[in-house]
Amino acid sequence: MNLISRRDTMTKLLVFGHQSPDTDTITSAIVYSHLKQSIGEEAEAVRLGEINQETQYALDYFKVEAPRLLEDMKADHQDVVLVDHNEFQQSAVNIKELTIHGVIDHHRVSNFETEGPLYMRIEPVGCTATVLYTIYKEHQVEIPQHIAGLMLSAIISDTLLLKSPTCTERDIEVANQLAKIADVDINRYGFEMLKKGASIDGMSAVDIVGNDAKSFELNGHTVRIAQINTVDPAEILALKDDLLQNIDERIERDNYDLYMLVITNILDNDSIVLTKGLTDKVDTAFDVKVEDSEALLKDVVSRKKQIVPPLTNAFNA
Repeated sequence: MNLISRRDTMTKLLVFGHQSPDTDTITSAIVYSHLKQSIGEEAEAVRLGEINQETQYALDYFKVEAPRLLEDMKADHQDVVLVDHNEFQQSAVNIKELTIHGVIDHHRVSNFETEGPLYMRIEPVGCTATVLYTIYKEHQVEIPQHIAGLMLSAIISDTLLLKSPTCTERDIEVANQLAKIADVDINRYGFEMLKKGASIDGMSAVDIVGNDAKSFELNGHTVRIAQINTVDPAEILALKDDLLQNIDERIERDNYDLYMLVITNILDNDSIVLTKGLTDKVDTAFDVKVEDSEALLKDVVSRKKQIVPPLTNAFNA
C-alpha cells in the first residue's frame, strides 16, 4: 500500500527542518530524503542553519555528510517537504512562495496554511524520527544501519535519552529497535552524544543565545525561545552579562516581545532561564519571580511540552 502519495511530476523535492537545526531536524531531512529516494522519487536533504556539536557527533559516528546549507535561509527549489516543524516563522524565509508537498512533524500546528492539499503526518510522540520509523515500516523499506543510527540519535536528543516528559512508549519501543539495527548501546552512545552537545567549548555568547532558537506567535506577540543543554549551568551563567546584552540586541533588532534562553541541566532535569521583555508572562506561566532577568524552572526540560503551553496560557489570559 502506497501511503506517501507519488507526485504527478518528478521535480526534485527539497527536504528541510527549521532555522535553528537540532539533531532531529538535520537527521529527519536526511532520513526522509533517503525514504523518498527508496520509493523512486528525487529528493535532497538541505538545512537552514549551522550544525551543532551534538549533531556533528552523530553524523561523524555514522559517517554521514551534513546536508548542504541554503544561503540566506531561502529554498532554491519550488517543491519542498518540511520536517520537524510546520510554523512558517521557523521555516525558510520564502516559505509562502513555495509549494509544500508534505509535513512530517511532532509539534503543534500553528501559523501554517497551503493553497492545495498535501501529505501531512504529525503524531504526538517525542521525536520526528519516531514518525519516520513508522513510515518506513508502512512502505516495507529496509532501514540501513547509518539511517537507523541517525534516527536513534534524534530520539535520544529530543527525549534526553528517553527521560524527557515528551518521551512516549512508542519512542522507547522504536529507539530499542533502531539500536539493534545501528548496533549501538543506547545508554553508552546516547550519553556520549549528549555530553558532546552539552559542551560550550568554542561557543560565543552569540552562539549560546541563538542555540536551537525558535519563534512562537502567542496572541499577537512574538516569543523567541532558545535552549541549550549542559552538565554545568554555572559555566554558562558565568557569561550572563554578555548573554543578556545579546538578548537585548536581538529584541531590538528583531522586535521580539519576549526572549528566553533556557539553560537545561541534563543531569538533574531542571532549567534556568535568562529572559528579557515581557518577563511578567514568565512569572505567570511558571509561578516564579524573574529577578535580575533570571529564574529557576524546576523539573522543566521540554520546550514543546513544558514551556510553550504554559506561556500560551499566560499570553491568552
